[in-house]
Amino acid sequence: MRNTFKRRLILFLRKAATRERGVERIVPRRHELGRVTLALSLTAILTACSAPMPPIGLAPGGDIVQKAIALQVEQAQQHLSEQLQATSPVSQIARVSVKQIKPLYLGKLPTYRLKGTYNLNLSVGDRKITQKNNEFDIYIQRQKEGKTWRWLKRVTRGADGAPQWLSYLIRS
Repeated sequence: MRNTFKRRLILFLRKAATRERGVERIVPRRHELGRVTLALSLTAILTACSAPMPPIGLAPGGDIVQKAIALQVEQAQQHLSEQLQATSPVSQIARVSVKQIKPLYLGKLPTYRLKGTYNLNLSVGDRKITQKNNEFDIYIQRQKEGKTWRWLKRVTRGADGAPQWLSYLIRS
């Protein structure tokens, strides 16, 4: 069946070459046709096998990343303050540096896993503390309408240890 296709293609190209004047050789040789067919086949296979990824250009901006980190820190502080029965310190995120962005799809929505560092400024009463180069590893998901972002928190629950995701709106 492949030979029939090649023959038809060669005949078509020969007819086209004879119609146009001044064209020396438009018909590719058999080995050239094989190379073209192989290249097209490989391109089709590689394209079909690769997983789709959201474009990096739609990744969240620095302000969204900073707010997502603030949400993460706020939750951790709140949990710790409840256990210690103390008041939560006032925190401020500064100098966010994203080192790695990995786009993926979760729940058919574009999601970005971001890794990097940030500085944390804490105020407890009159005391001020600065923690530098804290590492973060967060997932931020763009919503369907493209106007809002959500911070995704990965948790494992149950006996099987399958990951589940908790979603929190990042306020703009």
